[in-house]
Amino acid sequence: MNKQVLLERIEAQLEQTLQIATEAAMRAYNTATDDENVAENKYDTFALEASYLAHGQAQRVEECKADISAYQHLFATMPTQQTTIVVGHLVSLEDQQGHAKKVFLGPAAGGLKFLINNEEVITVTPGSPFGEALLGREIDEEVDIHIGGNVLWFDVIDIE
Repeated sequence: MNKQVLLERIEAQLEQTLQIATEAAMRAYNTATDDENVAENKYDTFALEASYLAHGQAQRVEECKADISAYQHLFATMPTQQTTIVVGHLVSLEDQQGHAKKVFLGPAAGGLKFLINNEEVITVTPGSPFGEALLGREIDEEVDIHIGGNVLWFDVIDIE
């Protein structure tokens, strides 16, 4: 699998998410500040609720910008060693039934999924149980991931 294609897809997805969040924040701000939404009495809370929504949307925009910044930093300092898993590696795993799984250990935006060359790749972060279990592992090591009350076992097949 071409890791560069994956990184380009992650960047495009993050930019799209930022654009959507920015548009939502602007709509919420416009609603909160519209003259037609001025409170007519003490029970009319529409504008106040809209301002809370606008604040939350603005925070989401900042989170999206932080995700993009984290990936831009990663792109500039992509790991070159491939003996132990660190942030920036694409990891090939195999479960106990022999099913393959591709995981990209990214600095942010965990949970993104991509289909590249008919292979699904999911991003995880070091703060997630999956990402935490992968950090520092090597090829042919077994990884046990504790999620809730379940334990999943994988073998590390390859590190890119």
